Amino acid sequence: MAAGLDSGGWDRRYAGRDLVWTAEPNRFLVAETEALAPGRAIDLACGEGRNAIWLAERGWHAVGVDFSGIGLQKAREFAAARGVSVAWVLADLLEYHPEPRAFDLALIFYLQLPAAQRRSVVRAAAEAVAPGGTFLLVAHDSSNLQHGHGGPQNPAVLYSALDVLGDLDGAGLVVERADCVQRPVETVDGDRVALDALVRARRPN
Repeated sequence: MAAGLDSGGWDRRYAGRDLVWTAEPNRFLVAETEALAPGRAIDLACGEGRNAIWLAERGWHAVGVDFSGIGLQKAREFAAARGVSVAWVLADLLEYHPEPRAFDLALIFYLQLPAAQRRSVVRAAAEAVAPGGTFLLVAHDSSNLQHGHGGPQNPAVLYSALDVLGDLDGAGLVVERADCVQRPVETVDGDRVALDALVRARRPN
């Protein structure tokens, strides 16, 4: 979810027949969770559902949450075409609070919000992680503005792994990874590199 668009703006963006994003799961989701045993997962700001659907295909009981009704309708159609079931929830993440300690995997991918709003969503996601479960966040990194390709151009909605660690302070999670990572991007002008913040943390059993 980029900044500067409300739910109506995202509805308009998702209104075309084609997917706005690729049907393939995010590369970091695959790399960071492929070895995890399936359980309950929640994908916050799921958009058209590609990550939640990929998890469902691998045996996860997935929930996808987004504030775009059009995005979720496309997610339902996408999931049906892939033959999997995902629970889709229409909600604004600034008001939505997932069930505490209920999920073995809580995802936030590319949710670009100002710091105070981001902190609220990150804390709610962290609270949702069950004992032994994993929190995973990927976002456009602050450094991408000057040194990477694409992404929002508003520095107020960009952040680093260090910022996320501050959001998680006191949440009871053990940080396993907090990095700025490179993401290859194919463009008409050739290959480019985007810079993303990646944070993975775990709640002890």
